[in-house]
Amino acid sequence: MRILVVDDDAHVAGAVRRGLEGEGYAVDVALDGVDGHWLATENAYDALVLDSMLPGISGDDLCTRLRAAGVWTPILMLTAKTGESDEAQALDAGADDFLSKPFSYVVLLARLRALLRRGAVARPRVLSAGDLTLDPATHRVHRGETEVPLSPRQFALLEYLMRHPGDVLAKSRILEHVWDFSFDGDPNIVEVYVRQLRLRIDEPFGRSALRTVRGAGYRLDADGG
Repeated sequence: MRILVVDDDAHVAGAVRRGLEGEGYAVDVALDGVDGHWLATENAYDALVLDSMLPGISGDDLCTRLRAAGVWTPILMLTAKTGESDEAQALDAGADDFLSKPFSYVVLLARLRALLRRGAVARPRVLSAGDLTLDPATHRVHRGETEVPLSPRQFALLEYLMRHPGDVLAKSRILEHVWDFSFDGDPNIVEVYVRQLRLRIDEPFGRSALRTVRGAGYRLDADGG
């Protein structure tokens, strides 16, 4: 899953980025509202984390502009201000949730998970494809009754595939959402991780859910193979 963090406090933005990347998310960062607006309108994100007090374009104005442009990506608004009117202002601008600074990173992560579940497309708490299940909250994957241990990046790749069951996902699309915006390594890293996933979720169980569609990308069968 790919997340955009927009906060003019480089220390806060960096800490949030490192924490989310440690959970397997791909994260882009902007330090002002202008860059944040450009990134949010030029790229597809699964969630946005916006500071309300940004230079250039405020968080509230940025949120309003995105909604007016038809960008319905879930938004979590951060603010150093307190008071019901500030929370109401953020929500009225189109934010989906609100968190006051200083905040607990554990709460931030839980709020983001909730937003991802409540996105425009139905997002059940536990994703499933046949007997293959993935719980984003606990970072646990099972094939039937057997738990399958995955690294954070393997988990992120499987989660993205399971949120689009049956769809053929191009390598470039996977890179955008599972790796980050600045990734300039070998695109074949996707093939490496797909192979790793097959060795964990398919081959030990005699399944073939994760398929290569020649010349197009990869598909996870909705029935779990």
